[in-house]
Amino acid sequence: MGQIRLFLRERRWIRNLGLLAAAGCAATALVFAPGFMSPDSLSQYQQATGRAPLADWHPPVLSLLWRALIAVTGTFASLAVLQAAVLWGSLWVTACCVRELTGSRPGSLAVLATGAAPHVLTFAGVVWKDVQMAYALLATCAIALTGLCLRTVRPGTPWAAGARWTLLALGVLFLSYAVLVRKNAVLAAVPVFVLLVLALWPRPSRRVWLVTAAALAAGLAVPTAAISLAARPVETSQVSQVFLDDLLHVLSADELRAAPVPPDLRERLVASAEECRRAGALSDAYWACYRRSPRGLAPDAEQLRSLWAEEMPRHLPGYLAYRTQVFAKLLFEPTYQYHAGISANDLGLKPSNTRLAATLETYVNGAVRDLPLLFAGWFWLTVALVLALRPGRGLFALPVRALGISSAAYILGYFPIVPVSDYRYVYWPAIAGTLALLLRWLERAAPPAAAPGPGPARAARSEPGGAVPDPA
Repeated sequence: MGQIRLFLRERRWIRNLGLLAAAGCAATALVFAPGFMSPDSLSQYQQATGRAPLADWHPPVLSLLWRALIAVTGTFASLAVLQAAVLWGSLWVTACCVRELTGSRPGSLAVLATGAAPHVLTFAGVVWKDVQMAYALLATCAIALTGLCLRTVRPGTPWAAGARWTLLALGVLFLSYAVLVRKNAVLAAVPVFVLLVLALWPRPSRRVWLVTAAALAAGLAVPTAAISLAARPVETSQVSQVFLDDLLHVLSADELRAAPVPPDLRERLVASAEECRRAGALSDAYWACYRRSPRGLAPDAEQLRSLWAEEMPRHLPGYLAYRTQVFAKLLFEPTYQYHAGISANDLGLKPSNTRLAATLETYVNGAVRDLPLLFAGWFWLTVALVLALRPGRGLFALPVRALGISSAAYILGYFPIVPVSDYRYVYWPAIAGTLALLLRWLERAAPPAAAPGPGPARAARSEPGGAVPDPA
């Protein structure tokens, strides 16, 4: 009878966590309704609704997902609601796993409460590829923790093998979307993929690695090919924005005037460099100083790429100095910690709840003022490096290390490409770092012999370093 009562109490606690997560999701959707949008978001909204042709400046998978959601639900607010559901659903799953593995109810509540932290909540309803990438990676981590929980707490369940492959499929789905929606997410995704595989198979064979890697490759290649062939997005060569920034800020005006490119492009480069210097625009030259075309940088892409490849090796000290300066601003002078409402537009789009939005703005901007570390790139990079090197030796060592490596790789990967010093480029490391710090603390705070629940969990906690034999 005691075991039955304990089981019922656990079921009730998990249900209560679910109710809290549902309340958090509903509140997030309400505050941000119908979804906050920047000019980038508005551009993708126009593509999703057919007001503008589909283009690849931003990965078109977001616009296509948005288009499908509008067709199913009849409202463009559905994408922001889906974001909130993925965030709070992932936190709920993670909180349940923490309860199972540590036996700590306060710990599971703390995991759920991270969704309301100012540096996490700030973008929860902003329709951005950065946000969707972060939540897809968070969902993959929650799936990996579920696998770790199943093989640690209930290693003898007969459905474990089938659950393992089901969880892998779900993880690959979210991980593929993260990379498809944000090109440089691959740097953050690889450690999370390794976490997913090692959480499901404690000692994966070569065959398991090959099969899982092939599944991920297919999850990336098939949608990419399908979008390219079926949707045919307009090519804009967004990557050339990086080449343009380097050329305009590393080469002198005289060197640009002598550049071996067509005269029209040469004149535009010189004029753009002068305008950038006059306006004090350190980066993001395409939007700040360049004469744009409907096809983005595609008409000039080949010339810019060739000129960059020829000039940067000859200006290596200047190139490194420029990139270090821009990267330092991302680490030490982040901006745009909060996006207020919906940018000015002629589509009739505006926030539904201006008072709630103003309250959220007060909350986030107050945290920016009083707790600036939560929004500092250098802080989350330091946290990531420390956790990657010192993840602990208990049950959460694997996810803590993976989150640390993922965060550090993602931030450092911005060194050659960062356009501006926006906090959204540190958003995933901030979420991952918060979760990893919490897991590390819970692991240290939990009593060594605490039983997270009935059955095999007590034996699992007694294994040195959290290692549990896998019957498969």
